[in-house]
Amino acid sequence: QVQLVESGGGSVQAGGSLRLSCAVSRYTNNNYCMGWFRQAPGKERERVAIINSLGGSNVADSVEGRFTISQDNAKNTLYLQMNSLKPEDTAMYYCAAASLWVCGEGQSSTSNFPYWGQGTQVTVSS
Repeated sequence: QVQLVESGGGSVQAGGSLRLSCAVSRYTNNNYCMGWFRQAPGKERERVAIINSLGGSNVADSVEGRFTISQDNAKNTLYLQMNSLKPEDTAMYYCAAASLWVCGEGQSSTSNFPYWGQGTQVTVSS
């Protein structure tokens, strides 16, 4: 069974930084798409950033220039570096895994990711 375990969430003031980690285990697909998503209360889950096994990555316009997605294949870990945090970044953050094609243009919707972590809460105060 694939396991994704997020960590690194917490409470920070606006302008602060956090780094989220997602430890991945039992996922043997070498051609993959990994992503970070977030969901605020009363809102739909939205894609924040994706990265694939070819090294390509993409971040949402709302976090462009502030968030960076990266991976350490030796540690089977996905990261999300979040800088210049804003109150509107407050949400539960989830990591997810899928096959490589899901990172194709227009394909990275939540419904195409079969594997999800339990989430880590990020709260940004003004």
